[in-house]
Amino acid sequence: MNILLTDLQAYQIMICFLEKHYFRTKSEDIGSLLGDLTLLNKRISADPAAWTDWESCIKEVTKMQ
Repeated sequence: MNILLTDLQAYQIMICFLEKHYFRTKSEDIGSLLGDLTLLNKRISADPAAWTDWESCIKEVTKMQ
């Protein structure tokens, strides 16, 4: 499947994926991570450093392609 996504959509997909993992495993580490990644007002990460890390990862991965 090839779909073009915005940075925000990709971030929301990552959260969805991690939520599914959390509900299966009840991992405290994943739960804590999800708390940091939560989007406030559907646009701003609860932990601004998490969004900065996300942008850094986008740049790193897209350079490799």
